[in-house]
Amino acid sequence: MPLRTLETLGDLGGKTILVRCDFNVPLSDGVITDDGRIRASAPTINRLLTGGAAVVVISHLGRPEGAHDARYSLEPVAKRLGELLAAPVHFASDTVGPIAQRLRESLPPGEVLVLENLRFDPRETSAIGSERAEFAALLTDGVAAFVSDGFGVVHRKHASVWEAAQAVPSVAGLLVATETEVLRRLTAEPQRPYTVVLGGSKVSDKLGVIEHLLPRIDRLLIGGGMVFTFLHALGHQIGASLCEHDQLDTALTYLHRATELGVEIVLPTDVIVAGAFDADAETIVSPIDKMEDTAFGASGLGLDIGPESASTFATLIESSRTVFWNGPMGVFEMPAFAHGTRAIANALTKVHGLSVVGGGDSAAAVRTLGFDDSDFGHISTGGGASLEFLEGKSLPGLEVLGW
Repeated sequence: MPLRTLETLGDLGGKTILVRCDFNVPLSDGVITDDGRIRASAPTINRLLTGGAAVVVISHLGRPEGAHDARYSLEPVAKRLGELLAAPVHFASDTVGPIAQRLRESLPPGEVLVLENLRFDPRETSAIGSERAEFAALLTDGVAAFVSDGFGVVHRKHASVWEAAQAVPSVAGLLVATETEVLRRLTAEPQRPYTVVLGGSKVSDKLGVIEHLLPRIDRLLIGGGMVFTFLHALGHQIGASLCEHDQLDTALTYLHRATELGVEIVLPTDVIVAGAFDADAETIVSPIDKMEDTAFGASGLGLDIGPESASTFATLIESSRTVFWNGPMGVFEMPAFAHGTRAIANALTKVHGLSVVGGGDSAAAVRTLGFDDSDFGHISTGGGASLEFLEGKSLPGLEVLGW
């Protein structure tokens, strides 16, 4: 069934609408270092405002463990949202307490109120349904409808995702509707060739995605720290590089499974080896079968795919009509090990078809490396939720909206 969307809410004039966003943004000394998730929900909020609604925004930030922690206050988020919207944005220093209640009751149409971090209240993430329902009832008190626009949390059965959507009429925001449609296209009707690029540190984080997508794709390109588990499973010596030894048999199983399905699995042919995990460490480009023959010997660390591999990966990506990428190719935060990730990102901007950056570290990487969101077909705001969707799992936050 299709999701219920904003259009089903009808006339919004004079109504107060509760919007669940995912404003779990990175902060450094109270300063937002990547506002991508805030910008992603701005269109939904603007649509409601122009329709004549007053908008109450709720979100979590970090993991404050059910108690107030100033490090995770949403006040910087409210300030940034105010800079992005052509509307007044107010901030309540509590979530369902007297300050929030007073500000919500007096909120006029065309203005926004951001409530304090949902996870300052333990009922938000409680394992007890009745506690979550109690919190959801307070959140939805006095609102005409609930809009789910935080795709990064739709895989969570939390009060502001599951119970709130059942307490009042509920619909998907523009962001959630778009994310769902893009990910559906990756699983149901992809144009071919269809290439998936996986990186990041652990094979174990991607098992479900590999399992579900392997029968649906044409190519799987593997880089990042997780590639060393595959390389070691094939008998290569990998020095001191990251390796999940308990996943070696699993890696071989997927390699064999890909062959059976006619899926091309592409591993790097060369890597950047460093003598230490340090931005200023000495580096050597090494073929994958010669890593321990470098000057670093068995202590060498593979921290990025090499230039030959980056070129090969880029060529395959550019020739594809559908590409999904999740996980950087190396330690992109250090310039010496960012080349592979930059090459992948640049290749995705040249895809004549659908290119999807799968949230999380990949989204952070492209922004850190100077790319704009508009350079890609879609940048997902939900790393974990995106992966679970692509694993074929049922997501509570979508199920409750009719999906």
